[in-house]
Amino acid sequence: MRPLYDDPAGLSQSVPAGAGAGSGSEAGEPTDPQDPTAGPGVGPYEGPWPDDPRLDPELLAAGDRRNVLDRYRYWRLDAIVADLDTRRAPLHVAIQNWEHDFNIGSIVRTANAFNVAAVHVVGRRRWNRRGAMVTDRYLHVEHHPDVAGLVAATRAAGLTLVGVDNLPGAVPLEPVELPRACCLVFGSEGPGLTEEMVAACERLVAITQHGSTRSLNAGAAAAIAMYHWSRRWAA
Repeated sequence: MRPLYDDPAGLSQSVPAGAGAGSGSEAGEPTDPQDPTAGPGVGPYEGPWPDDPRLDPELLAAGDRRNVLDRYRYWRLDAIVADLDTRRAPLHVAIQNWEHDFNIGSIVRTANAFNVAAVHVVGRRRWNRRGAMVTDRYLHVEHHPDVAGLVAATRAAGLTLVGVDNLPGAVPLEPVELPRACCLVFGSEGPGLTEEMVAACERLVAITQHGSTRSLNAGAAAAIAMYHWSRRWAA
């Protein structure tokens, strides 16, 4: 038997040696994210049945093939969310959803990687979840029908709205120290931020580019901006 993950707090579970082979924390996505037996991960639990309320009996019996950190193997979804809630970043992310943009899913997946406090979808309630690869289940996703709804929610939370787009008036992101409690706002792929959203933002930043293309992919821009924030504020 070997520990499932290194945990100084003593929260680790044990799995059979070799059960997690090739299933590091950056393991690929399962063929079917709903099927715990498909894709990389760990197989059925072997050994004395663990007495831990965070663990899911069905995953223990069938194996856990989800794309989660090793420390969360066999954990119930709600237990993972509760643990993430104890250390969420004070960063929020907002996305304008006017065109059922595939990049929204990519941005949500990146937001999960940075463990942001919440993702705000502005506009259409339904959004293209394919790129998120079920990572939205581990996040708090809020919907606002319009810009006014986002402004009200972020103002109540004491957040600074920061638009990320290469529009006139935007300042280079690289030398800017983003506020710790802020909400990064991204537009739809192509049209970018609407004029109404730009007017609602307290700041507007743009990622410096050195090639010939006019703009970055929205998902890539979001990843860069979240990383820029994390370099200053992530614990």
